[in-house]
Amino acid sequence: MNDIAAAQKKVKPKAPKIEELIGNAKSVILATLSEDGKPASSYAPFVQTEGGFQVLVSYMAKHTRNLRDRKHVSVMVIEDESAVKQIYARDRLTMNCEAVLVEPGTEFHTRAVNALEEKHGNIVKMLAELKDFVLFDLRPSGGSYVNGFGSAYSVNADLTVNEHVKGAHGVAEAKEAK
Repeated sequence: MNDIAAAQKKVKPKAPKIEELIGNAKSVILATLSEDGKPASSYAPFVQTEGGFQVLVSYMAKHTRNLRDRKHVSVMVIEDESAVKQIYARDRLTMNCEAVLVEPGTEFHTRAVNALEEKHGNIVKMLAELKDFVLFDLRPSGGSYVNGFGSAYSVNADLTVNEHVKGAHGVAEAKEAK
């Protein structure tokens, strides 16, 4: 047995706290693709409602055009580095999402903008009225959650844990029934 496998056997996975991580975060990291296929990383303030992550973003930002034109985005919610004991073990949720442009004036647009305003303050109302700001609903299809060494999980679209990931190089094994 190699050192990695031995260390992983000693580590007991923590219970996932995905909702707490999302609730404490104010922004998401966005990984989008440009027209020529180059990766672009950015961030945006967000809320998480009705199964997706909603962001209000300006067309002046590259990520907004990338979201509009290519629809695929990886979203990361990560624990504040100033609050962690071990920088290598920050809690993080990474989800593959489809970006859906939300039409202004719809009930969903109103609910999402109101939720953004409640979380991030009065500036949201002003930004939502600007012509270059648009709302995207980033709809998850699945991803991963890590909350420490040896504590990684595959996550379903609805943010429920699918399985604990064990083994070298992220080989997944189904959770054991209790």
